[in-house]
Amino acid sequence: MTNIQEKINASRTSIFKAVFPNTTNHYDTLFGGTAMQLMDETAFITATRFCRQQMVTVSSDKIDFTKSIPAGTIIELDGYVTRVGTTSLKVRVDIFVEEMYTNFREKAVSGEFTFVAIDGNKKPVKII
Repeated sequence: MTNIQEKINASRTSIFKAVFPNTTNHYDTLFGGTAMQLMDETAFITATRFCRQQMVTVSSDKIDFTKSIPAGTIIELDGYVTRVGTTSLKVRVDIFVEEMYTNFREKAVSGEFTFVAIDGNKKPVKII
């Protein structure tokens, strides 16, 4: 790949999941912690696909839960790199909720995660 934008485009990651009752709370909506876990996993895959190096999460920035995600829906987690530094990068993850039997779709959750590239001794290394 010849430039950073091509790498960003190639590393974009989409994961789809069905929201089943075992992932919901007493309001019959997706647990916030489960959403955050799925977002971190999507962000990790995105960061790794971008760098092809060992990556670790160092922070999760503001996560906005703007819509609840009911059981019996489909979610898409969309991860993409938003900033590249010397040893770190930021990945934004948006969760879109879709009704299973209609075309209705809307953004429900969004947040950013910061990752650092590390070597075999778990020390930060330059992103290549």
